[in-house]
Amino acid sequence: MSEVSVSFRVDFSPECAVGPGKIALLEHIDSSGSLSEAARKLRMSYRRAWLLLEDLNTSFQQPVAQMSVGGRGGGGASLTPFGAELVSAYRALETHIRKRAQTAFPASALPAPAGVPTRKPVGKRRLTKAKR
Repeated sequence: MSEVSVSFRVDFSPECAVGPGKIALLEHIDSSGSLSEAARKLRMSYRRAWLLLEDLNTSFQQPVAQMSVGGRGGGGASLTPFGAELVSAYRALETHIRKRAQTAFPASALPAPAGVPTRKPVGKRRLTKAKR
């Protein structure tokens, strides 16, 4: 069986969820020390990145990142200890799920070869009202 890809989101409540996009944002903030640089690396607008970070910071009982106001050296962003722990826990769960997914499905669960039709195309049928 080829490598299975797994993508998931953890819902802590209806208003609080963490998935691959928010985790990637936190990881890029951690590595760059900048929200704007993290947004550029992820090819998202600064506003979108700021809104995602604001959502994360207000969704939990403690913030995941701290922002510093620009000045002579410019502003910056850094993960809080809780933010770093959240990223670490998410990645550990992802590794566990990926390993489990490799053995969860039968070896015969293989994707169809590229370019080979797997089923007949569905034709368009006209739906008419039944006569009484």
